[in-house]
Amino acid sequence: MHLTLRFDAGTLVVDTDTRDEAAALDLPDPCVFDDRIGRWRAPADAYRAVFAWLHRQSQTGAITYADEARAYGPLGLEARATRQPRPYQTEAVNAWFDAGRRGVIVLPTGAGKSYVARRIIDRLDRSTLVVVPTLDLMNQWYDGLLAAFTLDDIGLLGGGYHDVRPLTVTTYDSASLHMDRYGDRFGLIVFDEVHHLPGPTRLRAAASAIAPFRLGLTATPERQDGRETALDDAVGPIVYRRGIKELAGHFLADYDVEQVTVSLTEDEAARYRDARALYLDFVRGAGIRFSQRDGWGRFIMLSSRSREGRRAMRAYREQRQIALTCQRKLELVEHLIAEHAQDRVLVFTNDNDTVYTLSRRLLVPAITHQTPTKERREILQRFNSGAYRVVVTSKVLNEGVDVPEAGVAIVLSGSGSVREHVQRLGRILRKRGDKRALLYEVVTGDTVEERVSERRREHDAYR
Repeated sequence: MHLTLRFDAGTLVVDTDTRDEAAALDLPDPCVFDDRIGRWRAPADAYRAVFAWLHRQSQTGAITYADEARAYGPLGLEARATRQPRPYQTEAVNAWFDAGRRGVIVLPTGAGKSYVARRIIDRLDRSTLVVVPTLDLMNQWYDGLLAAFTLDDIGLLGGGYHDVRPLTVTTYDSASLHMDRYGDRFGLIVFDEVHHLPGPTRLRAAASAIAPFRLGLTATPERQDGRETALDDAVGPIVYRRGIKELAGHFLADYDVEQVTVSLTEDEAARYRDARALYLDFVRGAGIRFSQRDGWGRFIMLSSRSREGRRAMRAYREQRQIALTCQRKLELVEHLIAEHAQDRVLVFTNDNDTVYTLSRRLLVPAITHQTPTKERREILQRFNSGAYRVVVTSKVLNEGVDVPEAGVAIVLSGSGSVREHVQRLGRILRKRGDKRALLYEVVTGDTVEERVSERRREHDAYR
């Protein structure tokens, strides 16, 4: 019996000469016999298992087969230059290969995750798709791959580009749109910032590629919704992990974390108490429990149904804004920037309004998601060169930027996310000489922000 394995719009199809022959087969899970067309079908990411089954059966003489699903091949890369990897980078590469060439590598920001990936790409020598969360990262990877290898025709898919090559960089969103079409062209997929992958659309895209070899990169795989468990099937388990404290001092900059508590003015404290009381009265009256998974969703829904609910929502926003951007916080930022007049300083806030307020007040450049790409790149270049000493931002610099000269971070406000807080610390840990990095976390005392701070500091980097 002769079988043909094909890729068809994000799925695998196993063809035989007749319907009866196909029905008599016993292919492995997750293959399913489609009686309408008399063929076996499976998600594209079952390619490795299906191919292994076909190979075993052919060894017994039970079948012959043709693999027409695989459209990828060797890259034939040549490095432009070589450098000695750090010991943990070699360990990470070897751990991934030893684990069957699938899995997630967890390394802190600044520890060279992309360099580890380039060594894997070079050693594996298979057509590769690199998937990233943002266009900025797509451009960084493109530049990094061009600098690393003599290959001049690296593809880009996304941001106005549609040029697919054996070595291509794309975004998660573009991969979701096009994987059904191009999922047979790559033997290796590198998922950078792999914690972005869990989610129905992106996971479906990952399942639509035949790539038997998969690499995930992240500094913080854990998610607040717990969906990081989906990575085991889509990419593979964690195969190597090193933390900030393990690498600080030798491979990353030594660092200190200083929490500074400020108090509300009398007027702010009165307004905070009034707004919080109004908000909590509504929550308690409606029987909302934020400890339950649907608590926040119920508050949003119920607050929109009555005048009292809308007042409660306004009160919630007011008390939160007072805590996050009180007057003494803004004064402290000015003081800290003056104190670190010889350092490159990043100021992080939770919202864009505060970014622009500080930018005007301190006369420093601002970066938000509204900042055009060219302007953002120019600001970061001037920051790294020393032309700009301070940049204030919200969430867009949490990941995917290279600011090696940054030595001081001031977290004026943020969410309760551990990942966000660790990412902000990571922005200042790139080792430069004897640099000792310093992160200030500014918290408003006697407000809900104290509990938010406790949640986001639940990481060994802060212990």
